[in-house]
Amino acid sequence: MIIEYIRYRVPDTQQFEDAYRRAVVPLGAAPECLDFELSRSTDEPECYILRIEWTSARDHTEGFRNSERFREFFAEIKPYVANIEEMRHYEQVIAKTETTLYEWAGGAEAFERLTEVFYGHVLKDDLLAPIFAHMNARHPGFVAMWLSEVFGGPDRYTRERGGYPHMLAQHVGKHIREEQRRRWVSLLMDAADEVGLPGDPEFRAAFASYIEWGTRLAVQNSAPGATPPTEAPVPRWGWGVAPPYQP
Repeated sequence: MIIEYIRYRVPDTQQFEDAYRRAVVPLGAAPECLDFELSRSTDEPECYILRIEWTSARDHTEGFRNSERFREFFAEIKPYVANIEEMRHYEQVIAKTETTLYEWAGGAEAFERLTEVFYGHVLKDDLLAPIFAHMNARHPGFVAMWLSEVFGGPDRYTRERGGYPHMLAQHVGKHIREEQRRRWVSLLMDAADEVGLPGDPEFRAAFASYIEWGTRLAVQNSAPGATPPTEAPVPRWGWGVAPPYQP
């Protein structure tokens, strides 16, 4: 992750803010953009700081800036380029640390146990077995690698398996039905209980939110005629609104 800061000094603050309200629509839709925030100085109201979190500096400069979303974004903020006082990319050096979902779950070994047990049930299931009838014997390990990266672990799936484009290829054209998605989720949650993943409400809520999001996306991407984006980073899932309480 890389953080970009842009410092503005603008005389017409209302028009500037209105322009950015329009500009952040394509910015927020860009897969390279993880987060953004526009803040106004309380000491000098004409001064603003734009903070954008990018997946990497290269994704920003070569990915986003060559995209249609950048052209839409720039069309709104172009009148204010001359008002930029500073624009820099930064890497984190010191940050408030929070246990990742990957660490809380028990690391790679926990996700490997989960997928091993889970796919054992999948192959016996009437709805899901036909989808996975010719599954590679190493497939459970690959899915464990994906989940580990999603939940804050090492980026092995990106480095060794091709990241998002490879995962997308596993779903395109599969025509996954809603009842199959629901069964997949149900069996995975049962497997999480079976292998002893943490049962605290905070972890399970965060875990379930990704599984719901990811499986619904898989259904959309597998539908006939679907045209999902072919390039995107592997998602990184956090605690959301309820990190673990540690007095």
